[in-house]
Amino acid sequence: MGKDVIIACDFPSAEQTLEFLDKFEGNKPFVKIGMELFYAEGPEIVRQIKSRGHKIFLDLKLHDIPNTVKKSMAVLSSLDVDICNLHAAGTCNMMKAALEGLTREDGTRPLLIAVTQLTSTDSESLKNDLLIDEPMDKVVMHYALNAKNSGLDGVVCSPLEAKKVHETCGKEFLTVTPGVRFADGEIGDQKRVMTPAQAKEEGSDYIVVGRPITAAPDPVAAYERCVREFVD
Repeated sequence: MGKDVIIACDFPSAEQTLEFLDKFEGNKPFVKIGMELFYAEGPEIVRQIKSRGHKIFLDLKLHDIPNTVKKSMAVLSSLDVDICNLHAAGTCNMMKAALEGLTREDGTRPLLIAVTQLTSTDSESLKNDLLIDEPMDKVVMHYALNAKNSGLDGVVCSPLEAKKVHETCGKEFLTVTPGVRFADGEIGDQKRVMTPAQAKEEGSDYIVVGRPITAAPDPVAAYERCVREFVD
């Protein structure tokens, strides 16, 4: 997989999601299905979007005891998504169990990536809410190394950290970066953000873009702008 823009389809229903994707006509953008849509519609929405020819990042951020995550990943593996994820904070044992559960009998599996720290978390909340006194940068790199050593394919991180993740874990270790906003757009509830062009410069492999595309007056034009700034 090369660089790509992943559209976060954070809609509350299949109807709204498919209506949105219909706007793209012949184009089949990479899409992210998160908790809101998956909890509303269940696995069937994944099958529907996959049958339309889209690549899918299933963003459910699993975080539980290793055995539960292993069994859950085995179920998700049957949906034939392209990327799925979990929280690196669940420990190396959980990540290794997830990888085992995700791998099918023929040895194939979706890419598995770990969330380091959410882009809505800043250094203040890291210290005051999570009682983690280490700097954000050090925490993210430690979680990324744990993910790599557990056999995962990459991490979800802020675009601010993508370059250092590659320096720490290698060029082939994927960085999937939300927290991307246009220079002339609102940042919403995100704290650690960059533009698509800046994310490209920092070495992000994939950017995940939601509201700047889904809430745009012309979503297709906004998506094409993202592709121009990040991929082309």
